[in-house]
Amino acid sequence: MSAPVIAIDAMGGDFGPRCIVPASLACLAEDPSLHLALVGQLSVIEELIARSPRVDRARLRLVEADEVIGMDERPAQALRGKPRSSMRVALELLRDGQADAFVSAGNTGALMALARQVLKTLPGIDRPAMATSLPTLRGSCLLLDLGANVDSEPEQLYQFAIMGAAAAQSLGIADPRVALLNVGVEDVKGNQQVKAAALLLQQAPGLNYQGFIEGDGLYRGETDVAVCDGFVGNLVLKSSEGLAEMVMARVQALFTSSWRGRLVGALALPLLRRLRDDFRPARYNGASFLGLQGIVVKSHGAAGEEGFKAAIRRAALDIEHDLPGLLRGHLDPLLGAPRPGVDVTAPGGPPSN
Repeated sequence: MSAPVIAIDAMGGDFGPRCIVPASLACLAEDPSLHLALVGQLSVIEELIARSPRVDRARLRLVEADEVIGMDERPAQALRGKPRSSMRVALELLRDGQADAFVSAGNTGALMALARQVLKTLPGIDRPAMATSLPTLRGSCLLLDLGANVDSEPEQLYQFAIMGAAAAQSLGIADPRVALLNVGVEDVKGNQQVKAAALLLQQAPGLNYQGFIEGDGLYRGETDVAVCDGFVGNLVLKSSEGLAEMVMARVQALFTSSWRGRLVGALALPLLRRLRDDFRPARYNGASFLGLQGIVVKSHGAAGEEGFKAAIRRAALDIEHDLPGLLRGHLDPLLGAPRPGVDVTAPGGPPSN
């Protein structure tokens, strides 16, 4: 069996090749089993490779793609107007079996549209969802969707929950707790979509559905999988990153504001470094697209080299766990199960209690 290959969109993200190429080469040097395919403008990629003193070219493939999808381009433009974009060419490598996973820091909307067109979704899945792990008091929690679907119907939230539970099992959680992120834990709280999704999840056989959870419960570790639409999920993720950075900056300022603070800070330095490492956003960079017929990992567009390396490692883990195959095994019995007698597509949705 040949070694797995991860295709990399070398042109995407806020920093483009000058960040992605060095990060990819660093990953290649750190992991002797890793094989990469860098996709993009070869003259630019080769120039950046030349700056690296040692590159194992036997484990590195370069693939030409002369077009670049901008971070502000509309998905429709990316679909129709750039057939040779680095994002599309890399996805086609994955589709054609020349790669086992794909990582991009590029335009999320374009990636969503192109991945659905090139790879297709798994049977029974309407739309893929982006998922990542967040730190909690009890370990971590898988949050989805993170922005691939700004508006989600109840059936799609139901699908997200099933996929999230399967992904959590791949991380070693035998019977993951699943909850819907909401503005309150009472049945009467929330919008019609969330209430209807709750009715669906209550009837899902074999799913450890816990009900609603609020944002503070998320970080207390009260669930293993938190489900929401992409609008809410993206706000939670970005707010969490900003809060973590603000807290660490405040702590650092506190320990440098006076000689007493500097003394205490010197004594607490090992603990502070550990805390900083635990909460730095780059450590958790890399969101897996769940529901596609292939492994796709989205890196934060503003991620630096450390963050992009984390996204590559995320893709390697998804290959190791055969994430699409694991999802297929969980989707068939749950998506084929009978639904409760609620018309979630009706204008009024489910009863408001």
